[in-house]
Amino acid sequence: MRKTMAATAAIAVSLTGASVAAHADERGPVRGPRPISVELSVLGTYHTDAFDESAAEIVAHDPDTQRLFVVNAAAATVEVLDVSDPEEPTKLFDLETAGVAAADGSTVAEGGVANSVAVHDGVIVVAVEAEDRTEPGWVVFFGADGVPLNALRVGALPDMATFTPHGRALLVANEGEPSDDYTADPEGSVSVVRMSGDPRGLTQDDVDTADFRAWDEGRELHSEVRVFGPDLSTEEPGTPGRVARNLEPEYISAGARGTAYVVLQEANAFAVLDVGAAEFTDIVPFGVKDHLESGNGLDASNRDGEARIENWPVYGMYQPDGFDTYRWRGRTLLVTANEGDSRDWDGYSEEERLGSLAADTPLCEDSPRLRDFLADNDQGIGTVDELLDDANLGRLHVSAEDGLREDGSCYEDVYAHGGRSFSIWTADGERLFDSGADFERITAEADPDHFNANNDESSFDARSDDKGPEPESAVVGRVSGRTYAFVGLERVGGVMVYDITDPRSAFFVRYLNNRDFSAEPGAREAGDLGPEGLTFIEADDSPIPGVPVLAVANEVSGSTSLFRVDRVAPGRR
Repeated sequence: MRKTMAATAAIAVSLTGASVAAHADERGPVRGPRPISVELSVLGTYHTDAFDESAAEIVAHDPDTQRLFVVNAAAATVEVLDVSDPEEPTKLFDLETAGVAAADGSTVAEGGVANSVAVHDGVIVVAVEAEDRTEPGWVVFFGADGVPLNALRVGALPDMATFTPHGRALLVANEGEPSDDYTADPEGSVSVVRMSGDPRGLTQDDVDTADFRAWDEGRELHSEVRVFGPDLSTEEPGTPGRVARNLEPEYISAGARGTAYVVLQEANAFAVLDVGAAEFTDIVPFGVKDHLESGNGLDASNRDGEARIENWPVYGMYQPDGFDTYRWRGRTLLVTANEGDSRDWDGYSEEERLGSLAADTPLCEDSPRLRDFLADNDQGIGTVDELLDDANLGRLHVSAEDGLREDGSCYEDVYAHGGRSFSIWTADGERLFDSGADFERITAEADPDHFNANNDESSFDARSDDKGPEPESAVVGRVSGRTYAFVGLERVGGVMVYDITDPRSAFFVRYLNNRDFSAEPGAREAGDLGPEGLTFIEADDSPIPGVPVLAVANEVSGSTSLFRVDRVAPGRR
């Protein structure tokens, strides 16, 4: 264990230190009087020295013991780190899930994968998928000493677990992904575990399941909620219908007043959960981002040889992964990292490069959107063939499921996965803010030689044809009375910081990438690669009294880093 890099060696861009756009609707640099609101500096890093093996995915913090719990997915364990000295995080022991006896008489099997960890009042919970991910998984309870207390059966592929604010319930997102050959597709659901007293006394009767069967039984589903792909319910009579199988809970944030919000990433929507009733009350689509709008450009090709952020006739499906919630003027708001994700399995895939897709089913040349772009754009593109050149849109990964004309003859619109941004939403789906093209513009300025790099090699422009910097996770924290969003970029790396105190006028504050592109990926000197899970430790809970800390688990480098979060006084440089 040692520090990866001094803070001065990390890539950093700040509002006062660089000319970067802060708002999605602004085209030029920010040059106003706004000061830097907070700064990040590296405290220390714990290394597993396991490269590209998902050895550090999700991280949770226990303020009573000043321990971090870090999911090592490949080993189906959780590493317990002492961070009482955050400059020297030290491993104490592992939480071992295999072999724990469950309340239903089953045993947590060898070969499963740990996906998530949560902690509340000294109780640690680990979500574990079965060796066959289409079978029910488990949540395993541990005490602070690492001794297993109990296990309960939950749905297929439990991907995320979180406690409600007062710890009265544990919520588990059962993603229910299909098998690789798509011959099995379990239901997506959320398990609601009623927490009452000692976890050792919990039984399967304390587990309720919220499912989506009502939308197969006549409840109206909004037309923009994506339900697509093979429909196995027609082949297995009596089993849950297409909607129940198709919707795949990815991430949960428990809001106020007994309500939780559940992202359905591939469906480009979120569900609203009544925790007390263990029922979904609504499914709300996120809608799409128009990359033709000012401030919403993107670099669409990894073969254009430059950081070329332009407007294109493409819709981006937000499809967030990690997200957080906060209260503003009595309302709950969602802060989403708009990663994007496709269904891409051996037995079925929606994902294709646009050039290949259009070779089989052409673009509709009479589409008003396409026709208008070809008639008037700043890039000199005048024909569909030019548009589909590899240096333009030909390499862009898009969905074959969306945009097809009703008669199947051609594609009227192009839909890509992800927004390459973060957004702020109301609980009924109104978007208050989106960071537009900020992430690509800022990272291009921070390190132009490694723009849209991948997370396992020191490349240039490798991810432009896919999802760009790929925002993975977002957490919200308060510093000196201001509210900030911290957004991890899974590919190029680093954390974006935005002041979201007023969500209608959120602004960029700082970008810090604790990565050294000159070092060989896999070596400690390369720093943090592939940030996956973020946890904000409030000042009152921090190992540094009065100073907030951000913990980041990095999937590719297998490292967990802690960052000090300091308020910077106005006028300071």
